[in-house]
Amino acid sequence: MVKYLLKKSYRHKDLKELKFNDLWDYNGVFTTMWIYGKPPKILFFNSHINSLVKSLKVFKIFKKDIKKKILKLISLNINKKKSYNHLLRVALNKNIISISLRQRIKPKKNFYLKLVNYKRIKPEYKNLKYKIILKYLSKINTSKNDIALCVNKKVLETGTSNLIFVSKNLIYSPVSKFYRGNNFKFYEKKFKIKKRNILIKELIKYDEIILLGSGKGVVSVKSIEEINWKRRSQKIYKKLLHTFQSEVKKQKYLYN
Repeated sequence: MVKYLLKKSYRHKDLKELKFNDLWDYNGVFTTMWIYGKPPKILFFNSHINSLVKSLKVFKIFKKDIKKKILKLISLNINKKKSYNHLLRVALNKNIISISLRQRIKPKKNFYLKLVNYKRIKPEYKNLKYKIILKYLSKINTSKNDIALCVNKKVLETGTSNLIFVSKNLIYSPVSKFYRGNNFKFYEKKFKIKKRNILIKELIKYDEIILLGSGKGVVSVKSIEEINWKRRSQKIYKKLLHTFQSEVKKQKYLYN
């Protein structure tokens, strides 16, 4: 069961506190950020906010003061003297800004994927239409499992993270129809990631399958039982993990 440290909602126009609403399945967008350490830091904060603003514009609910108000609400609800290892979620629709803090669950070393025939609505954007995904996730232990979303026999992303695939030390990602998360964008700048259609029938060719996400960080998939896929290496995973850990240590401020 997810443990929440904070759940609050505010009216956008004046930041008056309202009864909490997580806004799932509303017409709106959200972002989830890792907040950690003491004093607290938020990894890839600017990238998260910029992506959020882009999505707000696409869904036609952007307001000029939104970034200022998000910063104000985060400052209001974050204790700079407290040590954190949590996921900070900011969700917005036309009238409400909701923020929550939940415990960040560390993924297990033995991590598994389950293939699911589903594509997110407007997958290029982190929108709130997650009802079907949340239903799947509620039935699994997310510390050791995730669902791989597939459509037309192609693998796109998971219910929580991006996916990359490794064959002969070359890194691949799907071509389109998935959300380019902020951890994924970070790795695109550090490693050469080639685009190709990731076909279910060809997964057996990949030596490694790796999750990249704000909640999970970097995770090596051990197996996909439905197709009898098992990892054959962790070479690239270890490189990605080292790069990620180095970036985490560089963070100096709450907003950076």
